[in-house]
Formats: sequence, structure tokens, C-alpha cells
Amino acid sequence: MKGKSKELNFEGQKVFVGIDVHLTSWKVTILLEQLTHKTFSQDPRAETLASYLRRTFPGAEYYSAYEAGFCGYSVHRSLEACGIHNIVVNPADIPTTDKEKKQKEDSRDSRKIARCLRTGELEAIHVPDRAIEELRGLVRYRKTLVKEISRNKTRVKASLHFYGIEIPAELDSASRHWSANFSKWLATIRLSTDYGHTVIADTVDTVDHLRSTLLKINKQLRTIAKSEAYAHKINCLKSIPGVGLVVSMTLLTELEQINRFKNLDKLCAYIGLIPSTNSSGDKDRTGSITPRSNKPLRGVLIESAWVASRIDPALALAYSNLCKRMKPNRAIIRIAKKLLNRIRFVLKNETEYEYAVVK
Repeated sequence: MKGKSKELNFEGQKVFVGIDVHLTSWKVTILLEQLTHKTFSQDPRAETLASYLRRTFPGAEYYSAYEAGFCGYSVHRSLEACGIHNIVVNPADIPTTDKEKKQKEDSRDSRKIARCLRTGELEAIHVPDRAIEELRGLVRYRKTLVKEISRNKTRVKASLHFYGIEIPAELDSASRHWSANFSKWLATIRLSTDYGHTVIADTVDTVDHLRSTLLKINKQLRTIAKSEAYAHKINCLKSIPGVGLVVSMTLLTELEQINRFKNLDKLCAYIGLIPSTNSSGDKDRTGSITPRSNKPLRGVLIESAWVASRIDPALALAYSNLCKRMKPNRAIIRIAKKLLNRIRFVLKNETEYEYAVVK
């Protein structure tokens, strides 16, 4: 008597997948609601994983998670396109035992992710829109260019000091801003050998190339800022003292949606404007600002706070009062929070900021 074959049907059941993502392969752990299926390696393609899940667990709901890293959100979008409900998590937010810290392995990492996904212990980070993500990359690239220009300028001046070449007194202030006159003077510099001169000449050429690239990026950002999608928001943000075009673009690309933060405290925590704490029993210690932050945002906000505290009377008064009981570097963090509160109000209401005046 021939046996009757039955097709598998996992309808109504959930399958949890933990992925440890690497460039050439993925380490994958698959868990069912009540048991462990297996851990294995596969090629780094979402389609391969989706095909295996459909073949092995037809009709089930598939859930996956991986740590944010080098691949950004491209893997997330590929998994979602294949019908797998995926989340991206901050590696620091995954519950980890001491053993898992001391004996780190790809297999153990994928099992840990799958286990925490099944128990609901993972909190997804925000996945930005693709267009916003690419614009964010442009703004961050601009910041990288500024850093590289500064480093190469420093290398040129270090070489001048190393070989005992003094900058003329009339060009001393011009050298700080790398003026056209200072560039002309650098072109006249010659060392005793051609190969010795190559170091300075090539570094100067690098600075010129980076500056021309930065100019092109700035023009592109100004064009984007005038577009229909960004013009109104940019104008509203620029009405706040201390906030210019670059800061505005950084805010819009890094935050994307201001309404995803329930209150100012949540926003401060995301940016990294909250203190680190260490409380145990009767001891309650508050340290400096937390190292966990959105570095591009925190950097531009603190820079803007210094500018705003000089040109806004209300912030200038607040800063002066704060400096009476704390160091300036701590006082400026409080000013940055006040500035952030103004930014939040402007973005939520899409209205220009109005200076507080006494009639």
C-alpha cells in the first residue's frame, strides 16, 4: 500500500532568523517558536535565505534581524523585498552574556540575535528613506572634505617649520585662512632638491584639489536647499540664531522625521546631549555627556550653540548665568539643549523662529 504524501504547511507559525552579516558570507541561525532549527553559513544574498525559508517552512511568517554595520540598510531592503520582516539593531543594544563577550564567534552572535528576536528583546533602529540616506552621505562627505583640507594644511605648515622656512609676517594671518596671497607665496617656495620640494608641492596641490571639490559640493547643497522639497524647512531652520545651511542640511538628513521622537528628552538622548550616570544604592553619580551619540549631529549642534550664545541675547544671558556655577564646556551643552528645543519647535510647526523681545 502506497503512503500518501502531505505538503508541509506552517501557516500561522513564526520563524525567527538571526543573521551575522559579513562581506563574503552570512552566518544564519533559524529558530521556531518552540525549538531551534539550525545554524549555518550561506552566501550573502537575501534571495538565497528567502528561498531556503520558503522551501523548508512554507506558509510561515519570517522575521529576521542583523546588527547595523558596514552594509548599512541595503541588506534590510533586500530582505524586506523578499517577504522577510526584518529589523536592524544597534549592536550595543543586544543583551549579551559575559561568556558571549569572552568567546565571541559568528555562530554565537547569530544565535544570540535570533534568540533575542524571538523573545522580543530587540529594539529596531530607524531606517531612513533611500533618498534621505544618499543626501546624508553627501553632507557627511562634505564634513570629511573639510577635515582632510585642515589636515593637509597642517602638513604643509609642518613641513615649512621642519625645513626652517618662515612665513612672512604680513602673511601670518593670511596663512590661517589660506588666502590667495598665501597660496601665491607657497608657489614661490623651493627646497634644495627636487625630491624634497615634491612633498610640499604635492600637499599644496592636494589642498587645492580638495578645496575645489568642496566648492562643488557646497554649490550642490545650495541647489538642493532651494528645491521644493527642502526650501521651506531650510528657511525656517536658518531663522534660528547659530543655524546655517550646513547645520540645517545635517539636521534634516540625520533626523529625517522629527515626529519620531516623542519628546525633547528622547531627542537629546538620540543626539547624545544627556549625561552618563552611575547609580548604586545611596550613591548617585552623574558624569560628562554620554559617549553614545549621533556624532555628526552633536558636533554641529555644539558648534552652533557657541555661535548662538554670542548673537542671541537670551542665550547669551543663559550662558553667563550657567558659567557662574559650572565650567564653560558644560555650560555650552545646556545651551545646545536650549537650541535643540528651538529646532524641534520649528521643525514640528514648520514655522520660522521669532526672537524673544521685550516691548
